[in-house]
Amino acid sequence: MADSLSVAVVGATGAVGQEFLTLLVERRFPFRSLKLLASARSAGKRLAVGDQELVVEELRPDSFAGVDLAFFSAGAGVSREFAPRAVAAGAVVIDNSSAFRMDDTVPLVVPEINPQDLRRHRGIIANPNCSTIILSLPLYALHRAAGVKRVVVSTYQAVSGAGARAMQELEEQLQQVQRGGEIVARILPVASLPHHYPIVHNVIPQVDVFAEDGFTKEEWKMIRETRKIFHAPELQVVATTVRVPVLRSHSESVAVELERPLSVEEAREVFASMPGVVVQDRPEDQVYPMPYFTSGTDPVYVGRIRRDPTVPAGLLFWVVGDQIRKGAALNGLQIAEWMRQEGMI
Repeated sequence: MADSLSVAVVGATGAVGQEFLTLLVERRFPFRSLKLLASARSAGKRLAVGDQELVVEELRPDSFAGVDLAFFSAGAGVSREFAPRAVAAGAVVIDNSSAFRMDDTVPLVVPEINPQDLRRHRGIIANPNCSTIILSLPLYALHRAAGVKRVVVSTYQAVSGAGARAMQELEEQLQQVQRGGEIVARILPVASLPHHYPIVHNVIPQVDVFAEDGFTKEEWKMIRETRKIFHAPELQVVATTVRVPVLRSHSESVAVELERPLSVEEAREVFASMPGVVVQDRPEDQVYPMPYFTSGTDPVYVGRIRRDPTVPAGLLFWVVGDQIRKGAALNGLQIAEWMRQEGMI
């Protein structure tokens, strides 16, 4: 194993790409060189990475010569085209898009849950959907302790999940409201669709496009990815995903039915024992997780833990996590850290 790696970040100018750059420095990931890759329109931009300034290069078929590790965060189309090229050039790819998540030959990994799956990678590792990662940590803790039979989850997803342009649009709409002018919507719920709605003072019950069954792609991602990560193809999961006017950190309301009952006190202990999970559950003191306070932090926070009186072994809880960090860049970097620790890169 080399002392340090040659690393590339594809989509370096995007919200997740920039978070990768921040975390590489914060967590002192050992790289001897760092290549910032993006589309032609971003080529030539300069980005600060720690105490140095690097120039963004245009992503090209030959961009991965000499690269050991490539983080992809530029969308599924880019990943499908360029990730195989990176692997062919000798790089290990950790892909943050949906391109390979449900490919049976590609590990879909949350390091606190199923790091052993990394041992069967063929060059590409998939980073799960942000909402799936945030759900999976506390849910797996329960699954390990008492067996999860059924999950009903409703999300309250920050606009950063739709990218930097959506974050900018929320800020612009706030200013438009303050000026009393027309509210302009161009991005949400989905930039490529014909109709766009304001997110300021609004809640949009659509994240991603709809399938014929009335569920969105985001909802199906949560369902299918959770089953794959848990190695539980029969796990009953259903989701409703919603966009809310929050800049960062997704929130989720979760109802679970367990194989055996857990008391609220036992559930708190189970959650607290899970790496990456912080329990904030003192409702008598109005202590519970909120995106305002969790943005920019690494853990997934759990609160509002209570019994569900409608089923024999049911629990309800509230979970919040910064989906740009643990929901995206941090999880990807933790995958690389685990692989490096195990001598795999």
